[in-house]
Amino acid sequence: MTLPVHDLALFVGAALLLNLTPGPDMLFVAGTAASRGRRAGLLAALGVGAGCLFHTVLAAVGLSALLAASDLAFNAVKWAGAAYLVWTGLAMLRARRADADVSSARTVHGGNPFWQGALTNALNPKVALFFLAFLPQFIDTGAPGQAWALVVLGTLFNLGGTGVNLVVAWVASRAAAGLASADGAGRVGPWLQRAAGAMFVGLGLKLALSSR
Repeated sequence: MTLPVHDLALFVGAALLLNLTPGPDMLFVAGTAASRGRRAGLLAALGVGAGCLFHTVLAAVGLSALLAASDLAFNAVKWAGAAYLVWTGLAMLRARRADADVSSARTVHGGNPFWQGALTNALNPKVALFFLAFLPQFIDTGAPGQAWALVVLGTLFNLGGTGVNLVVAWVASRAAAGLASADGAGRVGPWLQRAAGAMFVGLGLKLALSSR
């Protein structure tokens, strides 16, 4: 079956530019990697990718259209996502460690970073609306196989975004490790955790106060 997709090269270029643009997902990955280490950052990036796949499936089966049409559904998902982000940030801000070095900072209690990334993305209705608005522009209207075309384009977009976020996680963790190694008193680790926690709270409040 031939997929009803057109201007694939244009789609790939536009997707790459969008994925390179800093946004909530990239900030989430960078904050996780800086405060909890490379492994946590990489898992967060993969979790964000899983959340994007979730939205791709939603777009393919038409559930994203429900979020676009229903204020109740949109606000329910939005508030759930905002609450989860704020709760995660507050948990990081409240966490106490016996040792203040960076290795201790990377064991912060905040849940599994993969599932944090997945839930943070899946509970953001703006991601669903973005997929619903962006992907169909490169699909032939009225042609059969549109659902599969959405899945293919969404997967391509997600692969690029996951690759970018994996690089972001690696760079952020290296930068944090460099700061920590130069900090003999061990003050950097706790501050990185507090900064990441405050950032998550900020992202949650931004989502809660946002409109369509």
